Amino acid sequence: MASKEYDAVVIGAGPGGYVCAIRLAQLGRKILCVESHKIGGVCLNYGCIPSKALISTADLYHRIGSSKSLGITVGEKNLDFGATQKFRERVVKRMTGGVKALFESNGIDVLIGMASFRDANTLQVATEEGEETISFTNAVIATGSVPFFLKGFEPDGDRVVGSRKALEFEKVPESLLVIGGGYIGLELGIAYAKFGTKVTVIEMMESLLPLSPKNLSALVEKRCRKLKIDVHLGTAARELEKHSDHVTLVATGPGDEELRFDADRLLVTIGRRPNTTGLDLENAGLETTSHGFIEVDECRRTAVPNIYAIGDVAGEPMLAHKASKEGLVAAEDIAGHDVTYSPKAVPAVIFTDPEVAYVGLSEEEAGEAGFEVAVGEFPFMASGRAAAINHTDGFVKVIGDAKTGMVLGVQIVGPEASDLISEACLAIEAGLTMEHIGHTMHPHPTLGEVVMEAAETALGRAIHGGV
Repeated sequence: MASKEYDAVVIGAGPGGYVCAIRLAQLGRKILCVESHKIGGVCLNYGCIPSKALISTADLYHRIGSSKSLGITVGEKNLDFGATQKFRERVVKRMTGGVKALFESNGIDVLIGMASFRDANTLQVATEEGEETISFTNAVIATGSVPFFLKGFEPDGDRVVGSRKALEFEKVPESLLVIGGGYIGLELGIAYAKFGTKVTVIEMMESLLPLSPKNLSALVEKRCRKLKIDVHLGTAARELEKHSDHVTLVATGPGDEELRFDADRLLVTIGRRPNTTGLDLENAGLETTSHGFIEVDECRRTAVPNIYAIGDVAGEPMLAHKASKEGLVAAEDIAGHDVTYSPKAVPAVIFTDPEVAYVGLSEEEAGEAGFEVAVGEFPFMASGRAAAINHTDGFVKVIGDAKTGMVLGVQIVGPEASDLISEACLAIEAGLTMEHIGHTMHPHPTLGEVVMEAAETALGRAIHGGV
């Protein structure tokens, strides 16, 4: 078969790959996007988007059943989980359909198949119809990441599942064991607890969300216990027993005692690893690090100058918005623009209850970096808007430089933290000060006022401070 030639080939159509492909097409390049499974990648099909659809539905269901204090009394709560799953599927179809439409309108060719390098300018793509040979001037590797599992705890598609299958349950399980108290395990565990599942979370570290600031994760842990989620910290999974109608997890607790847990299903969410399987990188002259990542420079170029890598495969943090931003940088560098990937603010957002979001330096990190630290913390309890929506748990914390007033970091745990953090990202990226936030008129009554009040608290002049 004759080789097809492109200015650039993007391998992977997730939030990094599809953004990169579209930008390249906008810049006048002839583009092919190769995707091994479905347009939209893990994020749109099995991760970010469908999980939020399920989380928002679970939250609404739970709130309806716990609204007596608001004057709302519901008789028998009925959940048609099949309809819930159809809603999730509609959301996914709408978002992935939007990406397909953008590909078409920008003249991007798409090939569904497994790509592997023959050399630094040629790909072999295995499709359902056969092998295709693709020649390219530039290539962008955007293959993302895949879950990794403990030996003996691999998914079987039935009783033991990963996050993808957990989103596709046909019915709400009566009980669910979750190995891993990180963001994926907690987001899904909390959602199913709100649907009525008896959830048990096993985490080997000493706190939930172990990679997040402890002052934020502590409130999530408190909420988990209020939702009757059974949390076991400092506990390591040891072995698994499968039965016809349930699983039994044998674990070692913090005092080395043996613990046994029974549940209908077991969800394993202990982390993800970069996905380079089958790419035959060595044929292109590429290697991976000891952790499986592809090293890149400030323009996302690999050691082979015409090949780029973006997103999860190019290193931590594994975040969709980081992948998209890297995709734009790679595309513009390929087009000859003067651009680098050098963000000052890379936010982390966790859709637990309450939501968690943070960006920039923590108070401790700022001190270690030599700043004279000014800190302002303001509770949602003192917010009229938070009281009006009956969501008063949590706070906003602003960390600044006492000498210059520069915003160094912001931490939020509470309602709509995922949206509120954007103001903080802009402040850090633009080099704004706490004065800028404090002097900016925020509309009333809104949750955004809490960010302003936290900045004012750091400056020692919050009107509502000390409530």
